[in-house]
Amino acid sequence: MEGKTVIITGGASGIGKATAVLFAEAGANVIISDIDKLQGDLFVKEIISKGGIASFYQTDVAIPEQMEALVEYAINTYGKLDIAVNNAGIGGEQNNVTNMSLEGWQKIISVNLNSVFYGMKYQIAAMLKNGGGSVVNISSILGAVGFAGSAGYSAAKHGIIGLTQTAALEYSSQNIRVNAVGPGFIDTPLLNALDAEMKNQLISMHPIGRLGKSAEVAELIFWLGSEKASFVTGSYYPIDGGYLSK
Repeated sequence: MEGKTVIITGGASGIGKATAVLFAEAGANVIISDIDKLQGDLFVKEIISKGGIASFYQTDVAIPEQMEALVEYAINTYGKLDIAVNNAGIGGEQNNVTNMSLEGWQKIISVNLNSVFYGMKYQIAAMLKNGGGSVVNISSILGAVGFAGSAGYSAAKHGIIGLTQTAALEYSSQNIRVNAVGPGFIDTPLLNALDAEMKNQLISMHPIGRLGKSAEVAELIFWLGSEKASFVTGSYYPIDGGYLSK
């Protein structure tokens, strides 16, 4: 990873943060992209204090111009873009289909799905100029199955897998690999709003008997971004404690 440049959206917390730690420890130039400037700046200082190379770029991933500017920042700062992790997302409105607000639907599709398209549109264009690269899109187990009350989230995460496979078909011959990761329920700030009863219910859905950890998902993302996964493209990798095996 020495000298490689990596963009990680939603990089200031949860899975994105754990992933950034791995890339920084391996010697990559890490760009933390997040809507939370305070947390992003603090995290970059932490990486630098430990000898890593990192910078922060505030981004609303739902705005295409900001995603384009993020890629331009990577090139202007480090000269190229090698790896992109499209991780940013929200839980969004929880409601059944007939009761879901139009605003709630549009917001989750915009943040969780459109952002991945915007990211790949500009990231892949930059990678083509380098002669290759790797994109890792963060989907979910709910990219493979439904979940009552989560129509928008599940639709967006299913869409990410289709986008991933299509981009892989289009660009793999040009040395650009595109893969998706499908985490189960991971113990991140996204779950902080849940009470203990709901958390226990989620735990019971995983045969392994617990929620996942961000660091566990980060290991898979790191591998997919690296040359060790050089023959892997167009794939969807669940990391779910057995959730999808039921």
